[in-house]
Amino acid sequence: MTRYTADSRDRVRDAVDMLTLISPRAELRRAGANSYFGLCPFHDERTASFHVLPDDKRYHCFGCQASGDAFSFVMETEGLDFVAALEVLADRFGVKLDTEDEDPAAAARRQRRERLYELLGRATTYYARYLWEASEAARARTYLIGRGLAEETLREFRVGYAPSAWDRILLASRRAGFTDEELLAVGLAQRSQSRPGSIFDRFRERIMFPLADSRGRVLGFGARAMRENQRPKYLNTSENDLYHKGSQLFGIDLARGPASRAGRALLVEGYTDVLALHQAGLRNAVGIMGTALTEEQLRELERVARVLELCLDADGAGQEAMLRAARLASGRSLELRVVALSEGADPAELVQREGVDALRKLVEGSVPFVVFQVQRILDHADTGSAEGRDRAFVELQPVLAEVPPSSLRDELVQRVAGRLELPERRLESLLAGSRTTAASSSVVGGGEPVTPSPLDQGARAERTFLVLCVALPDAGRAVLAAIDPDQHLSSEPLRRAARHLLDHIDSPLAGLPEDDELAHVISDLLARAGRYPDATKDRLEHAELVLELARLDRAIRRARVEAGAAGEAGAAGETGAAGETGARGESGAESTALAREREGVLKAVRAVVARLEESV
Repeated sequence: MTRYTADSRDRVRDAVDMLTLISPRAELRRAGANSYFGLCPFHDERTASFHVLPDDKRYHCFGCQASGDAFSFVMETEGLDFVAALEVLADRFGVKLDTEDEDPAAAARRQRRERLYELLGRATTYYARYLWEASEAARARTYLIGRGLAEETLREFRVGYAPSAWDRILLASRRAGFTDEELLAVGLAQRSQSRPGSIFDRFRERIMFPLADSRGRVLGFGARAMRENQRPKYLNTSENDLYHKGSQLFGIDLARGPASRAGRALLVEGYTDVLALHQAGLRNAVGIMGTALTEEQLRELERVARVLELCLDADGAGQEAMLRAARLASGRSLELRVVALSEGADPAELVQREGVDALRKLVEGSVPFVVFQVQRILDHADTGSAEGRDRAFVELQPVLAEVPPSSLRDELVQRVAGRLELPERRLESLLAGSRTTAASSSVVGGGEPVTPSPLDQGARAERTFLVLCVALPDAGRAVLAAIDPDQHLSSEPLRRAARHLLDHIDSPLAGLPEDDELAHVISDLLARAGRYPDATKDRLEHAELVLELARLDRAIRRARVEAGAAGEAGAAGETGAAGETGARGESGAESTALAREREGVLKAVRAVVARLEESV
């Protein structure tokens, strides 16, 4: 990171005119010598309590206690760190910053970056002038104005047009002293394949949207084609030392201040969406330019806002982008909300078709992300069938598990219960049974999702069997009919679950009696089945054989105990010699038969394991 001298910081502080700096954010009125008051830009108020002392270069709000100097004001209102705030103020008030001693290599890198920024800035100015002055840009002007975008908005975002000639930027940049290598480095030119050694303008006959960083420095361009047969429709600057698409947010330079003051940022997809929202007065809007939201973009947003409102297209891609945003935001301090757009509409089209007020109303009516997620699952569910309602319940379990007791949770439970045709009390009981599973399950060794639980190894094997039956209902129905729950299952709750599943394997939630314990068990089995990574018939057969082995082991132990008891009784004289020998003989024969049967089951287990290993 560049380190500036203390003298540079002092010169910037001295050069700042506090009234010039603060007046765009707050209307100030004189209240004595070296004293001005206005409405605070940091919180909503009706009585002016924001005090500015121009000579002292300080401000203080008696309402919210915000206080500081020019640097803190820029940092707070524009979402910048100290170095960026120092650079912004130096640019604004014409101060040259001196860096502390740099090694020659670092100084060369910094100077090169400054030249590349200058080159991109000059290109931006050229494209913007060409849009408004060139006759060949008339169709582009008509298109943009036809999208409902005002000239003032287009000029503010420095939107431009790249001429059709192949060398306009190339020649203008060379005349200004820039090299071909620098043009290639920032993506303004590319090499010719047909004429080795030649280069030409990368962007031609395209509307140019400058892509700036949070300080307003242009790093690259997004370029929209204007001819029908021109491909691709959108052409971005290639990745280079300055431009990284995954880090870029369109409009962040203009949105960071409003987003920081409001504590909220509005995320949309395209360039014209951002322009339309800013034009509508929603100045905290930024665009992800049709890509999936990235960690880098989210970190940038987190620096300026506490609430992120997702105003993405209502199509499948837009909904997937919202789900990805939620995954990335998990564990962060950002609150996610969703602005509900109708199918096939984007923000720019909505403003053009229904007006600014319609869009404002939608944004003001944004809902917590969990509400969007629940509604999305319900909208895609087949709630007309018992099987569809069960599948929807499995999807909804982990979502609702994240919602703490609240009015919002009560409202969601009421909505879900109505759509799944379950009494609210029963739904809460089912959710309570699966909450621990949803919160703490993990996949161990490619097997069943396992939750720390008081179940012993045998009961866990029984649970695995029932989970696989639920995950594979057709095969599960057959094996449930083949077992005897009293013989194969040692856990009484799982026995009851097996009997219920035999009659309701296609829809486990149907027909549940008023039995909270059984509801909890069935809910837990459904949740595990929904997350089982590799349920197959071979795994189900293996689980059934494990239960059969356990049954035989229990039977063999009983036979041996009975044989031992018969021997002890004979030794005590309780039976005659013949009776003693007969009892021990029968028990021994039974034990031997069970042992042979066990060997047969073990052989079947080995065969299934071999098949499973082959499939890995």
